[in-house]
Amino acid sequence: MKVPATTVQGRGDTAVLLLHGIGGGRSIWDDAASGTARVLAEAGYRAVAVDLPGYGDSAAMGAPDLAAMVAGVRAVMAVIAVRRVVLLGHSMGGMVAQELLARDPAGVDGLVLTCTTASFGQADGSWQAAFLAERLAPLDAGLGMAGMADRLLPGLVGPAASPEARAQARAVMARVPEASYRAALQAIAGFDRRAALAAIRVPTLLLAAAHDRTAPPQVMQRLAARITGSEFACLPDAGHIANVEAPAAFNVAVLNFLQRHFPLA
Repeated sequence: MKVPATTVQGRGDTAVLLLHGIGGGRSIWDDAASGTARVLAEAGYRAVAVDLPGYGDSAAMGAPDLAAMVAGVRAVMAVIAVRRVVLLGHSMGGMVAQELLARDPAGVDGLVLTCTTASFGQADGSWQAAFLAERLAPLDAGLGMAGMADRLLPGLVGPAASPEARAQARAVMARVPEASYRAALQAIAGFDRRAALAAIRVPTLLLAAAHDRTAPPQVMQRLAARITGSEFACLPDAGHIANVEAPAAFNVAVLNFLQRHFPLA
């Protein structure tokens, strides 16, 4: 299996795999966006930012579903020689991390879930249908990913998001191949791993954002309540793209969690 494209910073024996959201890519963790990879590397961790299949420099892998994304992450895990692995997943990346743990938790030592959920929509499918219609409408109208980003971004970021953060989030989203975005939407449409939360036995941080309307803090608090020993924190001045909107606070929260649960020798 071809290994997805990655950017690696740091040489520590604890690797943090950075998994992006549906409108992202591994560049979302660069200095121009969140700076998370550099911050982790400077603290002594090995930051591994991943382009999930179909994104950035990673080719699509088989059927456009979560299984293919999980296989891609597993392929990355197989080639990095480290003592411990922590998965950090934002939005869709958090779903991929949960799916991986539900299928086979071997080799995963910690988990950070940010601005994400354990299920997509409601049992009757009404929420999913409305969400898909909203997200696909700009593409169906021929606006492309840049036009979709212009339409959706105001509802994704919080009121305190700087013009620079908005511009960077838009730029990353606009670079996502339209086919990959459409496939990813379909891949997460039936996601539901609520029943698997109780089986998570690794140190876990649930990191929410106060102005996130896609994965509201109360939703993430319910996730935390179902994961034994997990921690919950909420960034007060950010929306759904919290890692870009409030990078300093985001990185401090992540690093604090890592240093307490995965101290470096």
